[in-house]
Order: sequence, then structure tokens, then C-alpha cells
Amino acid sequence: MARNTERLNSTGDALKDQHGVDVEIMSADLVTDDGCVQVAARLADADRPVDVLVNNAGLGTYQRFGSADLADEERQLDLNVRAVMRLSHAAVRAMTARGTGEIINVSSVAAFVPRRHNVTYSASKAWVTMFSEALALSLDGTGVRAIAVCPGYARTEFHERAGVDMSRVPDWMWLDADDVVAAALADARRGKPLSVPSARYKALIGAARLTPRPVLYRILRRAPV
Repeated sequence: MARNTERLNSTGDALKDQHGVDVEIMSADLVTDDGCVQVAARLADADRPVDVLVNNAGLGTYQRFGSADLADEERQLDLNVRAVMRLSHAAVRAMTARGTGEIINVSSVAAFVPRRHNVTYSASKAWVTMFSEALALSLDGTGVRAIAVCPGYARTEFHERAGVDMSRVPDWMWLDADDVVAAALADARRGKPLSVPSARYKALIGAARLTPRPVLYRILRRAPV
């Protein structure tokens, strides 16, 4: 499910050819009420149960707060927060009724540090992380699991679409998207409420949590993006 119907169809055809599976295509803009209602209705369909929901849609502005239009900041919250809550709500009702299912919410390491170049994004991902961890506790004993996946910089189209120059980010900080997916699915199957793919980002988050805030602020003021 995404907005780009042409690419969805292309990906669906590739999955059918390579793996011989059935693929259902749904195009929806989750920034809008209509898009969320459409997907939530699909999740609620008891005759065609969805076993795993992955809330992966998200966007960031990479501008100092106040520079971007307020409408752009609100679109971030609509997609990164509101859509996640609405689709998770629909999935929880359907999955708990069956006694099985998984909700995988893609967050970010930005959830753990204040990002001066992407203020609303960091705040939205902090919400996703806390929401998912709390949801996992709430679902204990229902047969349904929830997890927040918090990757670092991953090689996808995310930054290109945000129009941000990532050339100053060192190579060692980049993750392969396939590795992120594999780690996330493995942690979800283990019933973990939080997944941080790669040892280096686990270490960075651990250091951020232990670093006194004044010191952390000085470090983040020098961060390239």
C-alpha cells in the first residue's frame, strides 16, 4: 500500500513473478482522512484478515523550524503520527478479535535525540516509539504483538525526496535497507517491543541516553544534518 500506483503495480508484478504469491494493490494518501479511512476499512475486513501491519510511511522537512510552511509541519504529524495511530487502532481491533497479528511501526533513532534540522520529525518519531512500546505492553496476553523499529540512516529514497544533501554523513553510518528489514522482522518474531538495527546504532543510542544533556546538546549542534 502506498500512493504511487504505477510503482505498486510494478512491485506487485515482480513479487508474483519471483515468489508466486498473490498481491493486492491499494493506493492511498495517508495524509488525508479518506486515505486513512480506506486502509483502516481494509484492515478491519474479517473476511480478508491482515496478519502483519507495517506502518512505514513517513516524511521529514530537514529545515529549521519556522522556515518551512506550517502546512508542511502539519503534514508530517498527519502522516508520521495520526496515520500510525489510526491504522494501528483498526489493526488492534481486528487482530485482537482473532487473537493473532503483528504491528510493526517504523520509527527512527531520531526519536532518542533532539534534531535541530528536523524538529517536528524527531518529535513525531519519539511519539511513534513511545506509542509502540506502550501498545506492546497493552497487548500483552492477547496474541498480538507491536514493535517500534528505530533504524539510523538507511539507503532509501527518503532523503532524496526530502531534498537534503547527505554527502557529509560518513559511510559507516549508512545501513542497507534489506538488513534493517531482516533485523526488524527477527526482533518482531522474538516479541521485542523495540528494535534498533545494527550494533553501531545500539551503541549510539545507549551513549545518547547516558550522556548528560548539556554535553549532548553541544554534540548535536555540530551534527551535519
